[in-house]
Amino acid sequence: MQTLAKFRRNYFGVLFLVPFILAFLLFGLFPVYNTIALSFTDTTLMTSNANFIGLKNFQRLFADGVFINAIKNTWLLWILNFIPQIGIAMLLSVWFTNARLRIKAVGVWRALFFLPNLLMPAAVASLFFSLFSYFGPMNQFLVRNGFLPEAMQFLQSKEIARGLVIFIQWWMWFGNTIIILMAGMTSVPLTLYEAAMVDGASATQMFRHITLPLLKPILIYIFVTSLVGGMQMFDIPYLLTDGRGAPASSILTNNMLMYLKFSSSQGHIGAASSVGVMIFLMTSVCSLGIFYFLRDKDSKISHQMKF
Repeated sequence: MQTLAKFRRNYFGVLFLVPFILAFLLFGLFPVYNTIALSFTDTTLMTSNANFIGLKNFQRLFADGVFINAIKNTWLLWILNFIPQIGIAMLLSVWFTNARLRIKAVGVWRALFFLPNLLMPAAVASLFFSLFSYFGPMNQFLVRNGFLPEAMQFLQSKEIARGLVIFIQWWMWFGNTIIILMAGMTSVPLTLYEAAMVDGASATQMFRHITLPLLKPILIYIFVTSLVGGMQMFDIPYLLTDGRGAPASSILTNNMLMYLKFSSSQGHIGAASSVGVMIFLMTSVCSLGIFYFLRDKDSKISHQMKF
């Protein structure tokens, strides 16, 4: 009995971790290893033989203007939706947590802003495709009210197609960012703000020297998770037009290119895996950069409070 009790005390927690560890190894780590291994081969779905070809898949990628264009599009679409996302979310979070403003029904506003995040991306893409189609509600409204002489092919314009992707990505995710930022802001001790007010600090100075430094861990989480999602952007740009990044590959992203290589006539898994490896490397390097630049250089907040 003593041996059994000792076993439970020392290893009972480990038993609960075993299912997670096995699931991670099987569905998390192994696919990464397998993708890296496949990227060095010419594996296809239609052939049973696979040959090791070294870095040829990567050489072909960088010699292909489509891949370079996909990288540019991915970064452009992510940056242009993330900047207003973090900016507006930060502004609204400050307003909602400010005791002086006393905004009513904060919980209702929070829920309304978060609702788009609960929608299926496929449904949202289909909705905007219908809204901006040639005979869609947007053309009907603009033509009937004299804003346009005739219906316009919105989704054949590079700027409009990119703008729609950027808006949808921002609209769907900024509510989630608000919730996270508000949780971080409400966890900051009020005594810090009270001490700063006694020292004569303004609201801007308190936000800069107290709120932002203490939000660094949360900002790191937001930046990294948004970066990962941005580099894996697929469903909205894929479903909004023709699934190939039209018009003129202006909304072709890395994940879309990977899928196009996978769904080609032969199913080039090796070539598609090389795109996946490049996405993984870009995301990892940039995430490490975020951790480095936003690291806590001085854990003592009092050293940063120089009003």
